[in-house]
Amino acid sequence: AAFFFFFLPPRRSHSELMAPKEDAGEVKKTKFLKAGKVVILLTGRYAGKKAVVIKTQDDGTADRSYGFCIVAGIDKYPLKISNKMSKKRITKRSRIKPFIKVVNYNHIMPTRYSLEVDLKHIVNQEVINRPDARPNARKEVKKVLEEKYQTSLKTGKNRWFFNKLRF
Repeated sequence: AAFFFFFLPPRRSHSELMAPKEDAGEVKKTKFLKAGKVVILLTGRYAGKKAVVIKTQDDGTADRSYGFCIVAGIDKYPLKISNKMSKKRITKRSRIKPFIKVVNYNHIMPTRYSLEVDLKHIVNQEVINRPDARPNARKEVKKVLEEKYQTSLKTGKNRWFFNKLRF
C-alpha cells in the first residue's frame, strides 16, 4: 500500500490553492447587451414587460456605481384586431403606452431577439436626468413604436414584440 504515495501530487497549503494562477490570462467578456437588444424586465413596476436597450453603461457612473442600461419598453400592449372592426376602433386598439427607464443589469433578462429601432436621438442621458423632458421623449418613443407596430401588422415581422407576455 505504500507505493501509491509516489503517484499522489505534493500537498499544497490553502493559500497556494486559492492563489490565482500565473498563466491564466484575462478573460475577455463578450458584450451581448447592445443597443436594439430586446430584454424582459424582472423587477419593479414594469416586471414582465418587454423593452429595447437604447444605451448601455457597463462600468456605471459617479451616481450609479453599477452597470446599467437605458431601456424603452411597452407598458400597455396593443389589443387584438379583427377584420370586422372599423378603422376608428382599430386605431384606438393599436395604441401603445411606452416607458423609459434606467435599469440595473441584474434586473433584466436578455432575449435572443433584437429590434431595429433607432431611439438614441430621442432618449439620452439628458432626458433621463431632467424630469420635465421625459414626457416629450415618451411621446416620441410612442410614435416610433406605434409606427413599428403598424409595419409589423403588414409584414408580420417583429409581431412577437407587441404581444403581451403570458406567464
